[in-house]
Amino acid sequence: MAGITHSDIVKAPKVLLHDHLDGGLRPATIVELAAAVGHELPAQDSERLGAWFVAAADSGSLERYLETFAHTVAVMQTVEGLHRVAKECALDLAADGVVYAEIRYAPEQHLERGLTLDEVVDAVHAGFREGCAEAAALGRPIRIGTLLTAMRHAARSQEIAELAVRYRDTGVVGFDIAGAEAGFPPTRHLDAFEYLQRENFHFTIHAGEAFGLPSIWEAIQWCGADRLGHGVRIVDDIVGTPPELGRLAAYVRDKRIPLELCPSSNVQTGAAASIAEHPIKLLHDLRFRVTVNTDNRLMSGTSMTREMTLLAESFGWGWAELQWLTINAMKSAFIPYDERLVLINEVIKPAYAKLLG
Repeated sequence: MAGITHSDIVKAPKVLLHDHLDGGLRPATIVELAAAVGHELPAQDSERLGAWFVAAADSGSLERYLETFAHTVAVMQTVEGLHRVAKECALDLAADGVVYAEIRYAPEQHLERGLTLDEVVDAVHAGFREGCAEAAALGRPIRIGTLLTAMRHAARSQEIAELAVRYRDTGVVGFDIAGAEAGFPPTRHLDAFEYLQRENFHFTIHAGEAFGLPSIWEAIQWCGADRLGHGVRIVDDIVGTPPELGRLAAYVRDKRIPLELCPSSNVQTGAAASIAEHPIKLLHDLRFRVTVNTDNRLMSGTSMTREMTLLAESFGWGWAELQWLTINAMKSAFIPYDERLVLINEVIKPAYAKLLG
């Protein structure tokens, strides 16, 4: 069934694997928190501020896109700020029909006002617990796991990896590295990835967004990534009509390595020319392990419902395709296998069975 709309899709259960905590704040919250800590914003009115974030991120440059985070990170330097942002994140995602989400953030970016790494993690976790409890009370249950991110241009990845493992039984489900790809290959953080593998811990790596196949190859073959953050440039290894897969693309597909695709964000940063030309259609048709994600809801002015709506409109996709994307994501989550199965079999499939009619 094609032709489904935004108001239809918002009711469907969704799974989100790639979403940055500091990229999803409510504009009104930024205004309030900035006033409390004395941070100057480019606009004081929440509506104008929200529009500024989207416009500033809409430059076609990953570097310019990343500059917008100076304003969100600035208001996430206190226990109160972190707690509120995490709580509202949980509530906003639940209202959008998300039933499972992995939210990532870089603890090292929240230490400017004297917090320790552990205090940052504790504040975020407390906010998520409160938000999830409120969402459940409203009849919108959501489960959230966190990914601790290290910045690829910095030198704290080992420390953040150890922090992630320390909190593995209290909410942290994985590790990530993020930031500008060019000039900062994932192999700079090899010690951290080898440590995580020894600890039997999960990790994803931002790769194949602003930089191409070498970044993907290093993330998988040198670092051992479980998933690819974005990974959209794997399409560079697919040529011709009918499409022929190169060695790396074939390996990614054969190994079922999940691609955390973020369509609107990819268009903003220049990784794709438009939604209609986004490689997600080709990758879906070739049956890669495709997932759809928001990346940064504030900067892209988006939600999971909006991303799915854009795909449905651009490619004529219906409930069958949206269910496939959702189950792909749930299969690829970093929680235990039996817990993934419960969500697939007891939440996602029954809801889509009703939608499919």
